[in-house]
Amino acid sequence: MPLVSTHSLSATSRLLRGGAGALLLSGIALVGQQALAAEISIACGSGDAADYCPVLARQWAEQTGHQVNVISTPNATTEKLSLYQQLLSSQSSDVDVLMIDIVWPGLLDDHLVDLGDYLPEAATDGFFPALIDNNTIDGRLVAMPWYTDAGLLYYRQDLLDKYGHEVPETWQQLTEIAREVQAAEREAGHSDFWGYVFQGRAYEGLTCNALEWVASHGGGTLVDAEGEVTVDNSQAIAALELAASWIGDISPEGTLNHTEEETRGVFQSGNALFLRNWPYVWSLAQSDGSAVRGKVGMATLPHGPEGESRSTLGGWNFAVSRYSEHPELAADLVAYLTAKPQQKAHAIEMGMNPTIESLYQDEEVLASNPSMRDLYQTLANGVPRPASVTGDAYARVSNAFFNRTHQVLSGDIDAASAVRQLDSELKRLGRRGW
Repeated sequence: MPLVSTHSLSATSRLLRGGAGALLLSGIALVGQQALAAEISIACGSGDAADYCPVLARQWAEQTGHQVNVISTPNATTEKLSLYQQLLSSQSSDVDVLMIDIVWPGLLDDHLVDLGDYLPEAATDGFFPALIDNNTIDGRLVAMPWYTDAGLLYYRQDLLDKYGHEVPETWQQLTEIAREVQAAEREAGHSDFWGYVFQGRAYEGLTCNALEWVASHGGGTLVDAEGEVTVDNSQAIAALELAASWIGDISPEGTLNHTEEETRGVFQSGNALFLRNWPYVWSLAQSDGSAVRGKVGMATLPHGPEGESRSTLGGWNFAVSRYSEHPELAADLVAYLTAKPQQKAHAIEMGMNPTIESLYQDEEVLASNPSMRDLYQTLANGVPRPASVTGDAYARVSNAFFNRTHQVLSGDIDAASAVRQLDSELKRLGRRGW
């Protein structure tokens, strides 16, 4: 399926307003076999082989006889969000269904329909409650969860066995084990070896990491469910202090500019003991050509001395634009895409994590990816970012959090000063209500 450039509102609008002929010529129109009752458009992913959205949209079109125009969107989430904001702010009816990131419902909710007006009351039964809560803004269900992610700890089982260690349960244990194994491996001639790699660049990925540190120390989630700022506490300070101690010790200085792929590269090349990353790493680490194939284990993230493991939730959802000319039909497509049979196929064919809890006990799903059995508890206990409660201020909340955290990791500011400044910034942002 050809990739359609949608980097600007004008390009997208020209494409969509070109009519069915233009869409058919570009190869992205999916036409049902029966007479067409209606035509809707869905903004999927990047259109590459990993994008399962067009496959399911085609199935729905064939089953219903409607026409679905599939629009490929930029891979980068910031570019995708910018495109959506342009479309929605202009009240364009060009796109009916949108695939949205887990932190966007509160940002885009004014432009999205309440799916509760179109779907049966039991439509959300069986989904992870935290994901439904995340997608419910002021009592309105603005999106249905499609697939989910959560932060995980990857480790070299062979090296833990070699040096006589169990998988760490606390961050302090991880620190001590990483320091010991790193020193021993370097003494043995592995000069590029590191104890722990994580995403430390000043971006949304650092928000995910730092939220896990703070929440797992019992320091809260920056902003609680009632909208109160909670970040200025001793547990949050302790969490950031510990993380800062890793830089240049068990984590390379380059961590300050690392995202998911840089850290996976270090770990998968055999140069790290521990890695924090998302579930997608598992299959890649076990693939042909991987230097660590057959040597890797996966576990829940460690916790602080008095906390419990907390993993930041990620994932994508489907929503319907308020400006759709066929909202009921669009909601039906959303229900189809996120229904159990389609989620099961997505899990088996693409290895993506379902948002319906019972699929983590499904024999066929587990046969295709045994690691999903271990993922269930992590996802069930996942912590959402404070995106729903802060609404359209979330981007600034996250920006403030990852910038202050990055300053702490860089040694530019101490953790206590950072959380005091962050507390003031967040309270100022929320002063008039989120």
